[in-house]
Amino acid sequence: MLKVGDKAPDFNLNSSDGSNISLDQLKGKKIVIYFYPKDDTPGCTIEACEFRDANNEISNAGAVVFGVSKDNLTSHHKFISKFGLNFSLLSDEDGQMCNLYGAWGEKTSFGKTTFGILRITFLIDEFGVIAKIWNNVKPEGHSKEVLDAIESL
Repeated sequence: MLKVGDKAPDFNLNSSDGSNISLDQLKGKKIVIYFYPKDDTPGCTIEACEFRDANNEISNAGAVVFGVSKDNLTSHHKFISKFGLNFSLLSDEDGQMCNLYGAWGEKTSFGKTTFGILRITFLIDEFGVIAKIWNNVKPEGHSKEVLDAIESL
């Protein structure tokens, strides 16, 4: 289980912007990585649109946002286009990054227990160290919590 102060695990994923993104290439930047279950579903749409609306402020605070799910790039492109998202989504189709970050596990929805992506957000500092973790994220208002944390670094 990752905790604040740990070195963030490296990753290398395909991005919706056509590039590959790795933690190593992002050193020197504050990074927001939020894990979400599925493109274009109610809670995930709320969360993505809030990050979209706060992205200029987050950027001005010196951070970059990435959403991560197991959806493929085609799905990500549709989601971005439909909601005008202004940040990159990373495709973790094999779930390797979800496992590294503890974002895959048991969850309960409508009384049914399943396994899937857990709604978790990480704030990583310029040195690749985890500065803040939000578990069991409630999508509404989350981007404001993240922005406040970035500004306090």
